[in-house]
Amino acid sequence: MQINHAKVVGCRMEQKELLNIVTDNAEYIGAYNIRVNGKLLERSTNEFVDIVSKKDKDGIDIIVKDNTVNQTILIPVILTKGEITDKVYNDFYIGKNCDVKIIAGCGVDNCSSCTSQHDGIHSFYVDQNSKVKYIERHYGHGDGSGKKVLNPITNITLGENSTMEIATVQIEGVDESLRITNATLNDNSSLAINEKILTAKNQIAKSEFNVFLNGTDSKAKVSSRVVAKDDSCQYFNSNVEGNSVCFAHVECDAIIVGNAKVSSVPKIVANNPNASLVHEATIGKIAGEQFLKLLTLGLSESEAEKEILEGFLK
Repeated sequence: MQINHAKVVGCRMEQKELLNIVTDNAEYIGAYNIRVNGKLLERSTNEFVDIVSKKDKDGIDIIVKDNTVNQTILIPVILTKGEITDKVYNDFYIGKNCDVKIIAGCGVDNCSSCTSQHDGIHSFYVDQNSKVKYIERHYGHGDGSGKKVLNPITNITLGENSTMEIATVQIEGVDESLRITNATLNDNSSLAINEKILTAKNQIAKSEFNVFLNGTDSKAKVSSRVVAKDDSCQYFNSNVEGNSVCFAHVECDAIIVGNAKVSSVPKIVANNPNASLVHEATIGKIAGEQFLKLLTLGLSESEAEKEILEGFLK
């Protein structure tokens, strides 16, 4: 499907370029909803996926019908000017026996002296025996003094025997972010979250995870890999509660470059004697032996650092 990319142009990046970054060049197969500067730009639905605008507030309902498979749903958001606060409520209703991929994310191109902010509240209701892969990418660009702020909230309810895999990436250029994920798991459901964040300069990124394993044989894994450079700060907080026979693993690995700061507070609570919960946290500088090995291969110090950090965030 052809999408009109010429309607909005940022100060340096065309809309098409921003869309490609936040969707990771994904093809528009299935349904999509594109939002630019607080307004709908373009939408497409089909016999398997319907997208309906909310009547009481900004946002959409995405309805995936029972037995839908091999569908990719894209819902990117683009901000190309300052002095805008865009807040949307998107609800995803995933039917039974589905297997779908959903790609979201926000690209901000701000060359003004005013703040550009997007707050996306996404709620997922995943029915029995369904599988969802959710990818969320955030990116900031622009040489203006105005901040680029992104505050995503993700609420998840997993039905019996359902599975959800989440990959969240904050690529670069975001001045402030608060990412909150709340999840409730029912019998034999599983959740895997893989977070990757890079901050630099004076940027601040905060992540908060609240996972409740209520169902028998439910499973969860929360993995956070972050790089904090220059004078940036990152905060990781997780609260995982095992309320049944369940298993959960929480890990946070962080690399510090320069004068950056990282705080990691993983909390696990077992409210059932058969809950098995594990947490790990590692914070440190680039390993000296890795750095030295790359230098001996002929790389400069900056090249060696770049290779290590990119490999860490893959």
